[in-house]
Amino acid sequence: MHSRLDARVGRHFSISDHMTFRVSLLSLLLFVVASPAVSQRSGNRSPYHVVHEWPQLPFNAMLNEVSAVAVDSHEHVFVLTRGGRKWPDEGPMDTTAIAKSTVLVFDGRSGRLISTWPNGILALPHGITVDDQDNVWITDVAWHQVLKFSHDRKLLKTLGQRGVAGADAKHFDKPTDVAISHDGAVYISDGYGNNRIVKFGADGSFIKAWGTKGAATGQLDLPHGLAVSKDGKVYVVDRSNGRIQVFDSEGAHLALWRDSTLKSAQAVKVAPDGRVYVACAGEPGSNDRTGVVIFDAAGKVIEKVGRFGNYDGQFYDLHWVALSESGALYTADFAGRRVLKFVR
Repeated sequence: MHSRLDARVGRHFSISDHMTFRVSLLSLLLFVVASPAVSQRSGNRSPYHVVHEWPQLPFNAMLNEVSAVAVDSHEHVFVLTRGGRKWPDEGPMDTTAIAKSTVLVFDGRSGRLISTWPNGILALPHGITVDDQDNVWITDVAWHQVLKFSHDRKLLKTLGQRGVAGADAKHFDKPTDVAISHDGAVYISDGYGNNRIVKFGADGSFIKAWGTKGAATGQLDLPHGLAVSKDGKVYVVDRSNGRIQVFDSEGAHLALWRDSTLKSAQAVKVAPDGRVYVACAGEPGSNDRTGVVIFDAAGKVIEKVGRFGNYDGQFYDLHWVALSESGALYTADFAGRRVLKFVR
C-alpha cells in the first residue's frame, strides 16, 4: 500500500543503506543514453534534463525512503521521508511518533541542506504540499490526519482525530494528499480507506465530500494524489483504476483521462499554463511507463520525462512530483531513496 514497487524490489535490484557504487563502461553508456530524458511518444528529446549533484547531502548521509516533495515560493524544497518507519504488510500501523526528522529542506538552486525539522512530529507521512502562503501541509496515514505547519515549522492546524479512522466530517481513513486552491479551500484525497475527496473551507470547516469505491465514472479506487488548477478544477489520481478524473470545485464530474502510462499513476500537479504533470511508477521493459508524464489541458500526452532505472535522470520507484515557480521539476523516488531536480 505504501509503494507499488515493494513487491518487485528483490527481483530487480538490491537496495541497502550501504550501497557500493562502481563506475563501469556499461553504467557510463546507460547514463549517456538516459540523460537528458527522452520522450517515448515523439522520439524527440524532452526539454527537461536532470541537474547532476543535486541535492548536496552531508558527508556520509543518505536519504531514507522519500515519500513526497514540495516547493515554496523561495525555491526551498521540502523532502518528506519515512525516517525508517515501515508500512506493515498486515496488522495495525505503528502510531508512535517517528524518533527521527522526517522533513528535510534544501535550497532548490544550490542543493544545499538548509534545515531538518524536529523529530517526533509524524508517524507515517505520505504526502506534502505548500500553499500560496508558504504553509506546509502533510498527510499522515497512521494518524489519519492532515497537519498544517507554518513555514517555520509551527503546527497551525490539524484535521482528523489522531489514530482514529472514520468516514465523517471529522475523520479520515489513511489520507494520501492535500491540495489548496487559491481561495484557500482545502481538498483532501481520503484515499486508502474511504475512496473519497473531502473539501474544507479556508477556516477548516467541513464543506462536502464526494466519491465512492468503484470503477464507474466519478467513482474512485484509491485516490492517491490530487491538485487544483488556477481555474478551480480538481485533478485526482484514481490510482487503482489507472486514470485521472477531473471535477469542478463542488465535485461535479468534468472529464476522465485514460492513457497506458496512467496504469501506474501516483501523484499530480498542475502548472500555471494548464499543463498537468503526473508522476508514474513502472518497471523496465519495452512498455516502460516510468516517468513524469506531461499532459495538455485537454488530456493529451505532450512528453514524458525520465525512464526506469537508478542513474541520474531515471526513476526506480517514482512516487511524487512538484513544480517550482522557476519552472524546475522535482521528483521523489520512494524505494530509490532520492529526490531529483530537472530543468529546461
